[in-house]
Amino acid sequence: MRWIGLDYGDKTIGVAMSDELGWTAQGLEVIHRRKPGEDIERLEAIVKEYGVSQIVVGLPKNMNNTIGPRGELAIEFAKELELKLSVPVNLWDERLTTVAATRTLLEADVSRKKRKLVIDKMAAQLILQGYMDANMKR
Repeated sequence: MRWIGLDYGDKTIGVAMSDELGWTAQGLEVIHRRKPGEDIERLEAIVKEYGVSQIVVGLPKNMNNTIGPRGELAIEFAKELELKLSVPVNLWDERLTTVAATRTLLEADVSRKKRKLVIDKMAAQLILQGYMDANMKR
């Protein structure tokens, strides 16, 4: 039972993967969005390669709990994924995950250049870990 978590953005999609027991999330990769459909093809390959049984997409909500334009795009992306990959897709509130990821990398004294390379993957990891912690019985 493996899950992936996604931090969906305009230019990139951060991808995180659960361990086989579903206890921890680790950053997997960052997909750079270049052509329509390529990102879905890459995610389909990941789903098949790792036997993914569930996908969690970060839902960017406003601080007042409303859903804005970015949230609407994430919802549409989640629907498209579920339709094309035939895998259950859940949305998870991702407020402040990028802020938390940035703070962690700053505390670890990671350079700006290196932070830019891993921030989306780390945000996806926080999204997936939060979802697993809230929904898995240990």
